[in-house]
Order: sequence, then structure tokens, then C-alpha cells
Amino acid sequence: MGPRSTILLATAAILGCGSKPAPSIDPSEAFLGGDGTIFDDGDEAFSYPARNLSPDHRDAFQIGDAIFNRNWVPAPGPQGNDGLGPTYNAVSCSSCHKSDGRGAPPQSEGESFLGLLLRLGIVAAGQAGITPDPNYGDQLQPYGIFGVPGEGTPAASYAEQPGTYGDGAGYSLRKPTYSIGSLNFGPLDPNEVIGPRLAPQTIGLGLLEAVDESTIRTFAGKNGGHANMVQDLSNQQDVLGRFGWKDNQPSVAQQVLAASRNDMGITDSVFSTENCPTVQTACASAPQALDQPNLEPLRENGLIVHAMGLAVPSRRNLDDPTVVSGEQLFTQAGCATCHIPKMTTGQLPNWPELSNQTIRPFTDLLLHDMGPDLADGRPDGQATGSEWRTPPLWGLGLVQRIDDYFFLLHDGRARGFEEAILWHGGQGEAAKETFRTMSKGDREALIAFLGSL
Repeated sequence: MGPRSTILLATAAILGCGSKPAPSIDPSEAFLGGDGTIFDDGDEAFSYPARNLSPDHRDAFQIGDAIFNRNWVPAPGPQGNDGLGPTYNAVSCSSCHKSDGRGAPPQSEGESFLGLLLRLGIVAAGQAGITPDPNYGDQLQPYGIFGVPGEGTPAASYAEQPGTYGDGAGYSLRKPTYSIGSLNFGPLDPNEVIGPRLAPQTIGLGLLEAVDESTIRTFAGKNGGHANMVQDLSNQQDVLGRFGWKDNQPSVAQQVLAASRNDMGITDSVFSTENCPTVQTACASAPQALDQPNLEPLRENGLIVHAMGLAVPSRRNLDDPTVVSGEQLFTQAGCATCHIPKMTTGQLPNWPELSNQTIRPFTDLLLHDMGPDLADGRPDGQATGSEWRTPPLWGLGLVQRIDDYFFLLHDGRARGFEEAILWHGGQGEAAKETFRTMSKGDREALIAFLGSL
């Protein structure tokens, strides 16, 4: 008997105990991340390697974990630790992804951004795509190392928008507005578009990369979503995007390496030059680290393996009647049309641990138009300004415990599951309205189900 069978039997035994008859459930539904699922619901639940990770990958994972949590310093400094900037958003990966979790938007005016960054770009009249700002590039970097000015100071303010459930109960949604002060390299272009992006949790990414493209395209044929085709820089080919809020990255490796360079200024084999627009002369002339690029192959591979191999925690409360009812309501409302509950991964080269796994991520990895209220007007490849990737729901029930805060959607405006649902528009409008007009008990049951993931 293998370890998965043992855990399934134990889970079934636990679920069958008690004075009340247990609901008819499948214990395997606890394995959100397939055979690599870990059974821990504490404040480190997002930080484990997958349970089935091979010894070779575990060694690389540990190297990557150390780098993920390292605070980089400006050059010149201790070799292997320097290279920060010259401009940057954070000094470490874990600055934005605390305990491999989510970032947080500022809660009041003047508060620093923690894991929330602002994408920039110019969308000219009649222009289909977007071009980087000539003075600031495509991402605002608020900070600079000594002698290098940061680009500007981001700020957020919120206005409450009241609403009413079908039963007359009230709710309030907060609508954010973003601005940038103290711009050091001139004003923004009149056609500038600002796109906030919240750092998501980093669990299960390797499993999502292992899902076959044909599987994702099958979802599109059923639910009206569509893929974003983006460039894989390792082979200069356009391939299906599956990571990022707008599916703008094709692989875990490219997502990780782009974030290293764009967020911290740590160069790598794919993004080997510093991010210094022409006007930023102090940035271009800043001291360079001896290691060029800053991530040499062993550490670069470790950082990628760490991102590929982070485990998904198990689902909880499978036998709770309220959760069981909430799952049925989730499906009946149409939420499962895009938040696909179950799929099987394909064959991913060099990753048998991630291949042929039955997973439950609750995403289709596709773009959907979410309506004007969530639109930021910033296109990204074939994603329009109102289209967003369906975010995975696995692990979200543990975020509050791990991060001590809980903010959802691309900019963290939603202060929990209910607000996130109520912001849905466009292709999500019908599901949102079904939820809004449910009884209070049914709404609470659906939220309880989401909290079990």
C-alpha cells in the first residue's frame, strides 16, 4: 500500500467518525495538489516542498528557498549577495510573498505598498497595444540604491460603494484610485495607463505548468474564455500564456526570472541587463556586482525549482454539511464553469512528480472579460484591459492564517471572498447575481466552501 492510499484510508476513517452520519464524499478531494499535497494548515502551510518531490529536486528546492528569502544588497557588497537595483520594488522575493503567500495593498493614504506594484504603459488613441513609458519603462520602481533616485511614490485611495443583497442586507465595496507623486523623471504621458498588480501566493505553480495546452483549450471551447499567446524568450516562440494576472508569462521559469529582474533588479540568464531607461543616467552608471548576471546557474535553477515544487495544502472540512452545501451552490451558481474544480496534468519533461497528477486548482488558466468595474484599461498581449486570468482558488482559505491579512483580486481591493464575488462583471455577472440574490444562509455556505480550499 502506497503513502497516498494510506492517507486516503486514514482520511476516510476520520471523516466517518462522529455521532452524525457523514455526508457522502470522496476523501480524495482533500488532495488539491495531487500526490504532492501536504497536510498542514498552519502559518507555514504554503512553504513546504511537494510531498512527492524527488531527492534531486529537494536539494535544488532548498537552495532556491534560501534565495527566495534572501535580502539582496547594493553592489559592491558580499559576492553572491549583491546586485540589488539600481531601482527596485523590494529587497527579496519574500518581501512581497510573505511565507510564499500574498501581498497586501496599502490600507490608508501614505502607507507603503507591500507586494503591490504599478504597471505602466502608454495606450495611444486608436492603438491596439501598449508601449512602455520612455522615462519609466513598464513598471514603477519607487526605490533606488544610494545615489540613484527612485522613480516616484505610488499612492492609493479608496471610495466605498454601497450595495444591497437580494434579501435587503447591505454591503460595501471599496473602489481604489491610484496615483504617483514625486516623479523624478518628468510627468507621465497623457495617455498613460496604470495597472496595479498584487503579488499572489506561489503554491502549485509547477502543477499548472504541467497541464496540457489541449486541456486548457478544451475549457475555452466550453466556457467562452480564451488564451493569451505570449513569447517564450528561451526559444523565441509564441506559446500559450498561463501565469500572471493577464496570462502574460508562458512558464514558471520566465515568470520567476522576470520578477527577479523587474522587482529587485537581480539579473539572470533571460533578463541580463539592468532596467534603466535612457533618461535615468544615475541608474545606468551605478556600480555593478561582480557576478554578471547576478543569478549564476546553480542559484537560478534553485529559484525556479523552488517555485515549481511548492506544495499545495490539502482541503479541509470535507464532512462539514455547510461546506458540502456550499460546494453544490458554487456549482449551481456557475462559478465552476471558469473555476474548474478538477483536471489532470500531462507529461512535463524532467518532472515526473508533476506529471499525470489529478489536481483541484479551481481555475481554467484562461482570460475572461470581467466587465468595466474591474477593468484597468491596460492591454497585455491578447488580453484586453478588462480581461483577467481566472485565479486558482486552492489555498485561499489559509491566507488569513499565513499572512495575517486577506485581500483578493488583481489589486487586493476585495477584503474577502464576498467582496471578490460581488466585483464580478462581464462573463462573471450571472454568477455574481446568483450569489447576490441568494439567502443569507446560502451565501454563508458558499463562502464556507471557499474557506475549505
